[in-house]
Amino acid sequence: MGRKVDTDELIDAQGVADMLGLAQRNTVSLYQRRYPEMPRPVVDLGQGRCKMWLKPEIRLWDATRG
Repeated sequence: MGRKVDTDELIDAQGVADMLGLAQRNTVSLYQRRYPEMPRPVVDLGQGRCKMWLKPEIRLWDATRG
């Protein structure tokens, strides 16, 4: 059985970009490569398809990254 998540806490790449103050959602994939400690998507349907992150994980990472 997979991880249970609150669907109200899911955000897509645009939501992550908005939370981090990034101009474009494509920058999220750059951040994933640049910052290996950045939370990974909890939903990843494969290359070019939907990815979803948990808001609390992104919020915490952003607050602790300096």
